[in-house]
Amino acid sequence: MALLSTTGENQALDALTGGATNVLAFVQCHTGAGTGTTGANEYAGVTRQASSWGAASSGAKANTTALTFTTSGATPVTQLGMWSALTTGTFGIGAPLGASVTAATITVAAGAISLTAT
Repeated sequence: MALLSTTGENQALDALTGGATNVLAFVQCHTGAGTGTTGANEYAGVTRQASSWGAASSGAKANTTALTFTTSGATPVTQLGMWSALTTGTFGIGAPLGASVTAATITVAAGAISLTAT
């Protein structure tokens, strides 16, 4: 298996927001055992939030918009998932949080979501 150069890593990350389908256009809260490869365990009743992303650099890509989610405040959020559309759409990638968050309002600062190709 060949390893990607930093340029290859940046191109791979930027491909997620380019082309015919931007699979990072919306971010969603997920609960339970994780998103897997299908986007399982979306937080019921929580609206996906539109997100913009900076160009990949040094093999990493970060959100450039702040996001605010309104939840029931009763179920912990354990992961974030990136989707191509506000509803349905294509699941792109999921990322576990460093620690679960249980709150009625969850705010994610610009630059707080960092995706790496390594």
